[in-house]
Amino acid sequence: MEYIVDNLLYIEEIPEKLVSAISTMYSNVQLSKLNLTPEEIASISPNFEFELKQTEEKEIEGNPFVMMLLSLVLFFAIYFYAYQVSSSITTEKTSKIIETLVTSTKPSTIVIGKTLGIGIVGLIQIVIMIILALICNSVFLEEGMLSEIISLENMTPFLLVIALIYFILGYFTYALFYALTGSTVSKPEDIQSANGPVAMLAIIGFYLAYFTMMDPSSKLNAFAAIFPLSSPFCMPLRVMMGLTSTWDVILSIGVLLLTIIIVARVSIKIYSNAILNYGKSGFKDILRMYKDKNN
Repeated sequence: MEYIVDNLLYIEEIPEKLVSAISTMYSNVQLSKLNLTPEEIASISPNFEFELKQTEEKEIEGNPFVMMLLSLVLFFAIYFYAYQVSSSITTEKTSKIIETLVTSTKPSTIVIGKTLGIGIVGLIQIVIMIILALICNSVFLEEGMLSEIISLENMTPFLLVIALIYFILGYFTYALFYALTGSTVSKPEDIQSANGPVAMLAIIGFYLAYFTMMDPSSKLNAFAAIFPLSSPFCMPLRVMMGLTSTWDVILSIGVLLLTIIIVARVSIKIYSNAILNYGKSGFKDILRMYKDKNN
């Protein structure tokens, strides 16, 4: 047989459906010559019915749209409020207020206090927005209208607590990174470039969580739920889908807490050495400040 086309440039192979149809027709013609009964023909040409099932012990639950939305909300909330720490530190350094603060307060107290203060404000704002959203849903929308658009069946109180815990821990992780970079510059216009490496880490963590959710049963997604840069955006979604055990959550939170302690020690050490240094510090300067044993 020949399959004739006008131009071979954009056609790589003969359509599979056409080949299958011709093969089926030819087989039917040959079978008709054998004088077989309909039952005999059916026995050699069975019509299989396939059912799709998964091999996981636990069934994956949840609305994919809600999962992606939750991941986006967590990312932007953590990133936005953590970024404010860097901006606040640089502003104090520019206005020389920091010179007054360090004479009466330990650098570690300033870093932890500023991180806590901005974090509490952010948490209050998020809670207010959630309450307003629930009020608007009950007052202005018809009953069940939101559930028709977004399925909220898996938004249990336990999941909300888990999301809150990971928001707090994720915020502290990135806020301490931003406290480090904010102390290394003395002009507001330099904040963007100084925060570039931390922003890159945040994006890597978010994309690792976001795109591995396309295959939540994969080992890479399980790794993203433990890896401290991506776990705040990934683990709440795995909890929503029922893919985690209690020990998985405990391990992930433990790794995040350990990361926060390490980043806090490094940030406070560099902050103590860099906060009164007016000028932009490079990577070598930051490394030297960390190795300085006088502070």
